[in-house]
Amino acid sequence: MTTRLAVPVRHGLLSISAAAVAWGVGGAVAALLMGAAGLGPVAVCAWRFAVAAGCLALLPAARRSAAAASPRAAVLTGLGLAVSQCAYFGSVRYAGLGLGTLVTIGAGPVLTSLGAHLLLGERLTGRAVAANLLALGGLTLLVAAPAAGPRPVLGVALAVLGGAGQSGLTLWARGGGEARASTGAFTTGLLCLLPLAWAEAAGGGLLPSTGTPLLTGAALLFLGTVPTLLAYRWYFAGLAAVPGATAAVLVLLEPATAAVLGVACFGEPLTAGLLAGSALLLTAIAALTRRPG
Repeated sequence: MTTRLAVPVRHGLLSISAAAVAWGVGGAVAALLMGAAGLGPVAVCAWRFAVAAGCLALLPAARRSAAAASPRAAVLTGLGLAVSQCAYFGSVRYAGLGLGTLVTIGAGPVLTSLGAHLLLGERLTGRAVAANLLALGGLTLLVAAPAAGPRPVLGVALAVLGGAGQSGLTLWARGGGEARASTGAFTTGLLCLLPLAWAEAAGGGLLPSTGTPLLTGAALLFLGTVPTLLAYRWYFAGLAAVPGATAAVLVLLEPATAAVLGVACFGEPLTAGLLAGSALLLTAIAALTRRPG
Protein backbone atom coordinates (compact mmCIF):
# COMPACT_ATOMS: atom_id res chain seq x y z
CA MET A 1 0.00 0.00 0.00
CA THR A 2 2.77 2.45 0.87
CA THR A 3 4.52 1.96 -2.45
CA ARG A 4 1.33 2.38 -4.44
CA LEU A 5 0.49 5.64 -2.67
CA ALA A 6 4.03 7.03 -2.92
CA VAL A 7 4.08 6.93 -6.73
CA PRO A 8 1.32 9.51 -7.35
CA VAL A 9 2.77 11.73 -4.63
CA ARG A 10 6.16 11.71 -6.36
CA HIS A 11 4.46 12.42 -9.67
CA GLY A 12 2.53 15.25 -8.04
CA LEU A 13 5.70 16.79 -6.65
CA LEU A 14 7.35 16.57 -10.06
CA SER A 15 4.30 18.01 -11.84
CA ILE A 16 4.06 21.03 -9.53
CA SER A 17 7.83 21.63 -9.68
CA ALA A 18 7.78 21.50 -13.49
CA ALA A 19 4.86 23.92 -13.56
CA ALA A 20 6.68 26.36 -11.26
CA VAL A 21 9.82 26.36 -13.42
CA ALA A 22 7.68 26.88 -16.55
CA TRP A 23 5.95 29.85 -14.88
CA GLY A 24 9.32 31.38 -14.03
CA VAL A 25 10.39 31.11 -17.67
CA GLY A 26 7.00 32.49 -18.71
CA GLY A 27 7.58 35.60 -16.61
CA ALA A 28 10.84 36.19 -18.46
CA VAL A 29 9.11 35.77 -21.83
CA ALA A 30 6.37 38.19 -20.74
CA ALA A 31 9.02 40.74 -19.70
CA LEU A 32 10.59 40.36 -23.16
CA LEU A 33 7.24 40.95 -24.87
CA MET A 34 6.49 44.02 -22.75
CA GLY A 35 9.93 45.44 -23.49
CA ALA A 36 10.60 44.46 -27.10
CA ALA A 37 7.10 44.17 -28.59
CA GLY A 38 5.49 47.18 -26.88
CA LEU A 39 2.69 45.15 -25.32
CA GLY A 40 1.13 46.09 -21.99
CA PRO A 41 0.80 43.56 -19.16
CA VAL A 42 -2.95 43.03 -19.67
CA ALA A 43 -2.44 42.49 -23.39
CA VAL A 44 0.28 39.91 -22.76
CA CYS A 45 -2.04 38.02 -20.44
CA ALA A 46 -4.91 38.22 -22.96
CA TRP A 47 -2.69 36.83 -25.73
CA ARG A 48 -1.55 34.08 -23.35
CA PHE A 49 -5.13 32.94 -22.76
CA ALA A 50 -6.09 33.31 -26.45
CA VAL A 51 -3.27 31.01 -27.58
CA ALA A 52 -4.05 28.44 -24.86
CA ALA A 53 -7.78 28.43 -25.66
CA GLY A 54 -7.06 28.19 -29.40
CA CYS A 55 -4.72 25.23 -28.96
CA LEU A 56 -7.24 23.40 -26.78
CA ALA A 57 -10.05 24.06 -29.27
CA LEU A 58 -8.07 22.18 -31.93
CA LEU A 59 -7.79 19.02 -29.82
CA PRO A 60 -10.73 16.56 -30.04
CA ALA A 61 -10.12 15.24 -26.53
CA ALA A 62 -10.10 18.78 -25.14
CA ARG A 63 -13.42 19.53 -26.88
CA ARG A 64 -15.03 16.46 -25.33
CA SER A 65 -13.67 17.42 -21.92
CA ALA A 66 -14.96 20.98 -22.32
CA ALA A 67 -18.44 19.69 -23.17
CA ALA A 68 -18.51 17.66 -19.97
CA ALA A 69 -17.04 20.38 -17.75
CA SER A 70 -19.13 22.48 -15.40
CA PRO A 71 -19.68 26.04 -16.73
CA ARG A 72 -19.46 27.36 -13.16
CA ALA A 73 -16.07 25.73 -12.68
CA ALA A 74 -14.80 27.13 -15.99
CA VAL A 75 -15.92 30.65 -15.07
CA LEU A 76 -14.43 30.54 -11.56
CA THR A 77 -11.15 29.09 -12.81
CA GLY A 78 -10.96 31.64 -15.61
CA LEU A 79 -11.62 34.55 -13.25
CA GLY A 80 -8.96 33.30 -10.83
CA LEU A 81 -6.42 32.88 -13.61
CA ALA A 82 -7.21 36.31 -15.06
CA VAL A 83 -6.74 38.10 -11.74
CA SER A 84 -3.59 36.26 -10.70
CA GLN A 85 -1.82 36.33 -14.06
CA CYS A 86 -2.74 39.88 -15.03
CA ALA A 87 -1.62 41.19 -11.64
CA TYR A 88 1.57 39.14 -11.90
CA PHE A 89 2.52 40.53 -15.31
CA GLY A 90 1.80 44.03 -14.01
CA SER A 91 4.15 43.41 -11.10
CA VAL A 92 6.87 42.25 -13.51
CA ARG A 93 6.36 45.41 -15.56
CA TYR A 94 6.55 47.84 -12.64
CA ALA A 95 8.81 46.08 -10.11
CA GLY A 96 11.05 43.98 -12.35
CA LEU A 97 11.05 40.28 -13.16
CA GLY A 98 12.84 39.12 -10.01
CA LEU A 99 11.04 41.21 -7.39
CA GLY A 100 7.62 40.97 -9.05
CA THR A 101 7.78 37.19 -9.23
CA LEU A 102 9.20 36.83 -5.74
CA VAL A 103 6.50 38.89 -4.03
CA THR A 104 3.71 37.28 -6.08
CA ILE A 105 4.75 33.80 -5.06
CA GLY A 106 5.94 34.88 -1.62
CA ALA A 107 2.38 35.33 -0.38
CA GLY A 108 1.58 31.77 -1.46
CA PRO A 109 3.14 29.63 1.29
CA VAL A 110 1.62 31.66 4.14
CA LEU A 111 -1.85 32.18 2.65
CA THR A 112 -2.18 28.67 1.25
CA SER A 113 -0.81 26.92 4.33
CA LEU A 114 -3.08 28.86 6.69
CA GLY A 115 -6.05 28.52 4.36
CA ALA A 116 -5.53 24.77 3.97
CA HIS A 117 -5.30 24.40 7.75
CA LEU A 118 -8.32 26.58 8.58
CA LEU A 119 -10.62 25.76 5.66
CA LEU A 120 -9.63 22.27 4.56
CA GLY A 121 -8.48 20.75 7.85
CA GLU A 122 -5.00 19.93 6.56
CA ARG A 123 -2.56 19.40 9.42
CA LEU A 124 0.47 21.71 9.61
CA THR A 125 3.37 19.35 10.26
CA GLY A 126 6.60 20.47 11.87
CA ARG A 127 8.37 20.06 8.57
CA ALA A 128 5.80 22.25 6.78
CA VAL A 129 6.10 24.98 9.42
CA ALA A 130 9.90 24.91 9.24
CA ALA A 131 9.83 25.01 5.43
CA ASN A 132 7.48 27.98 5.44
CA LEU A 133 9.70 29.85 7.91
CA LEU A 134 12.73 29.18 5.70
CA ALA A 135 10.76 30.32 2.67
CA LEU A 136 9.66 33.54 4.38
CA GLY A 137 13.24 34.23 5.43
CA GLY A 138 14.44 33.72 1.88
CA LEU A 139 11.74 35.94 0.45
CA THR A 140 12.54 38.69 2.96
CA LEU A 141 16.13 38.71 1.75
CA LEU A 142 15.02 38.70 -1.87
CA VAL A 143 12.49 41.51 -1.50
CA ALA A 144 15.16 43.65 0.19
CA ALA A 145 17.21 43.52 -3.01
CA PRO A 146 17.14 46.64 -5.24
CA ALA A 147 14.10 46.84 -7.52
CA ALA A 148 14.71 46.89 -11.28
CA GLY A 149 11.30 48.30 -12.30
CA PRO A 150 10.16 51.92 -12.67
CA ARG A 151 7.35 51.84 -10.05
CA PRO A 152 8.23 49.26 -7.39
CA VAL A 153 5.46 50.21 -4.93
CA LEU A 154 2.74 49.66 -7.55
CA GLY A 155 4.53 46.52 -8.68
CA VAL A 156 4.62 45.07 -5.16
CA ALA A 157 0.91 45.86 -4.64
CA LEU A 158 0.03 44.05 -7.87
CA ALA A 159 2.27 41.17 -6.83
CA VAL A 160 0.37 40.74 -3.55
CA LEU A 161 -2.92 40.72 -5.49
CA GLY A 162 -1.54 38.11 -7.86
CA GLY A 163 -0.36 35.96 -4.96
CA ALA A 164 -3.77 36.14 -3.30
CA GLY A 165 -5.47 35.09 -6.53
CA GLN A 166 -3.16 32.13 -6.96
CA SER A 167 -3.64 31.04 -3.34
CA GLY A 168 -7.42 31.20 -3.66
CA LEU A 169 -7.31 29.07 -6.80
CA THR A 170 -5.06 26.53 -5.09
CA LEU A 171 -7.33 26.25 -2.04
CA TRP A 172 -10.42 25.89 -4.21
CA ALA A 173 -8.79 23.09 -6.23
CA ARG A 174 -7.56 21.31 -3.08
CA GLY A 175 -11.02 21.63 -1.54
CA GLY A 176 -12.65 19.68 -4.35
CA GLY A 177 -13.22 22.51 -6.82
CA GLU A 178 -13.34 21.42 -10.44
CA ALA A 179 -10.32 23.54 -11.38
CA ARG A 180 -8.80 22.54 -14.69
CA ALA A 181 -6.92 24.16 -17.54
CA SER A 182 -9.86 23.98 -19.94
CA THR A 183 -10.96 25.84 -23.05
CA GLY A 184 -13.78 27.42 -21.07
CA ALA A 185 -11.45 28.64 -18.32
CA PHE A 186 -9.02 30.28 -20.72
CA THR A 187 -11.86 31.73 -22.81
CA THR A 188 -13.42 33.23 -19.66
CA GLY A 189 -10.09 34.78 -18.71
CA LEU A 190 -9.68 36.17 -22.22
CA LEU A 191 -13.16 37.74 -22.27
CA CYS A 192 -12.52 39.36 -18.89
CA LEU A 193 -9.23 40.85 -20.05
CA LEU A 194 -10.09 42.03 -23.58
CA PRO A 195 -11.85 45.28 -22.51
CA LEU A 196 -8.98 46.11 -20.15
CA ALA A 197 -6.44 45.36 -22.85
CA TRP A 198 -8.13 47.70 -25.30
CA ALA A 199 -8.21 50.44 -22.66
CA GLU A 200 -4.59 49.91 -21.69
CA ALA A 201 -3.05 53.18 -22.86
CA ALA A 202 0.20 53.33 -20.88
CA GLY A 203 2.89 50.86 -21.88
CA GLY A 204 1.28 49.51 -25.04
CA GLY A 205 -2.03 48.22 -26.33
CA LEU A 206 -3.47 44.95 -27.52
CA LEU A 207 -1.35 44.55 -30.67
CA PRO A 208 2.47 44.45 -30.83
CA SER A 209 3.84 47.81 -31.96
CA THR A 210 7.57 47.11 -32.11
CA GLY A 211 9.97 44.21 -32.45
CA THR A 212 10.32 41.40 -35.00
CA PRO A 213 6.95 39.83 -35.91
CA LEU A 214 8.43 36.31 -36.13
CA LEU A 215 10.10 36.56 -32.72
CA THR A 216 6.98 38.10 -31.17
CA GLY A 217 4.77 35.37 -32.61
CA ALA A 218 7.10 32.62 -31.36
CA ALA A 219 7.21 34.19 -27.89
CA LEU A 220 3.41 34.43 -27.72
CA LEU A 221 3.02 30.83 -28.91
CA PHE A 222 5.47 29.62 -26.27
CA LEU A 223 3.80 31.70 -23.54
CA GLY A 224 0.36 30.35 -24.37
CA THR A 225 1.43 26.70 -24.52
CA VAL A 226 4.23 25.81 -22.10
CA PRO A 227 3.81 28.22 -19.11
CA THR A 228 0.02 28.39 -19.55
CA LEU A 229 -1.67 25.38 -21.12
CA LEU A 230 0.82 22.71 -20.02
CA ALA A 231 1.96 24.26 -16.73
CA TYR A 232 -1.55 24.71 -15.35
CA ARG A 233 -2.45 21.16 -16.34
CA TRP A 234 0.64 19.89 -14.52
CA TYR A 235 -0.20 22.05 -11.51
CA PHE A 236 -3.85 21.03 -11.15
CA ALA A 237 -2.90 17.36 -11.67
CA GLY A 238 -0.25 17.63 -8.97
CA LEU A 239 -2.69 19.17 -6.50
CA ALA A 240 -4.67 15.93 -6.52
CA ALA A 241 -1.82 14.21 -4.66
CA VAL A 242 0.14 16.98 -2.93
CA PRO A 243 -1.10 18.90 0.17
CA GLY A 244 -1.75 22.61 -0.32
CA ALA A 245 1.02 23.69 2.07
CA THR A 246 3.57 21.58 0.20
CA ALA A 247 2.40 22.87 -3.18
CA ALA A 248 2.69 26.47 -1.96
CA VAL A 249 6.37 26.02 -1.15
CA LEU A 250 7.15 24.00 -4.27
CA VAL A 251 5.98 26.86 -6.47
CA LEU A 252 8.80 28.92 -4.98
CA LEU A 253 10.83 27.35 -7.77
CA GLU A 254 9.12 29.98 -9.94
CA PRO A 255 10.73 33.05 -8.30
CA ALA A 256 14.06 31.24 -8.06
CA THR A 257 13.91 30.60 -11.81
CA ALA A 258 12.78 34.16 -12.51
CA ALA A 259 15.54 35.64 -10.33
CA VAL A 260 18.21 33.70 -12.23
CA LEU A 261 16.76 34.73 -15.61
CA GLY A 262 16.40 38.34 -14.46
CA VAL A 263 20.12 38.49 -13.68
CA ALA A 264 21.25 36.50 -16.72
CA CYS A 265 18.98 37.96 -19.40
CA PHE A 266 17.78 41.36 -18.20
CA GLY A 267 20.76 42.71 -16.28
CA GLU A 268 18.93 42.85 -12.95
CA PRO A 269 21.33 43.28 -9.98
CA LEU A 270 22.98 40.23 -8.42
CA THR A 271 23.34 40.76 -4.68
CA ALA A 272 24.32 38.74 -1.64
CA GLY A 273 20.67 38.93 -0.53
CA LEU A 274 19.56 37.39 -3.82
CA LEU A 275 21.99 34.50 -3.44
CA ALA A 276 21.18 33.89 0.23
CA GLY A 277 17.44 34.17 -0.32
CA SER A 278 17.50 31.75 -3.24
CA ALA A 279 19.49 29.29 -1.12
CA LEU A 280 16.86 29.45 1.64
CA LEU A 281 14.07 28.88 -0.88
CA LEU A 282 15.79 25.81 -2.28
CA THR A 283 16.38 24.52 1.26
CA ALA A 284 12.69 24.91 2.01
CA ILE A 285 11.78 22.97 -1.13
CA ALA A 286 14.24 20.21 -0.27
CA ALA A 287 12.79 19.95 3.26
CA LEU A 288 9.33 19.31 1.86
CA THR A 289 10.23 16.97 -0.97
CA ARG A 290 12.60 14.71 1.00
CA ARG A 291 10.86 11.51 2.01
CA PRO A 292 10.94 10.80 5.76
CA GLY A 293 12.96 7.95 7.17
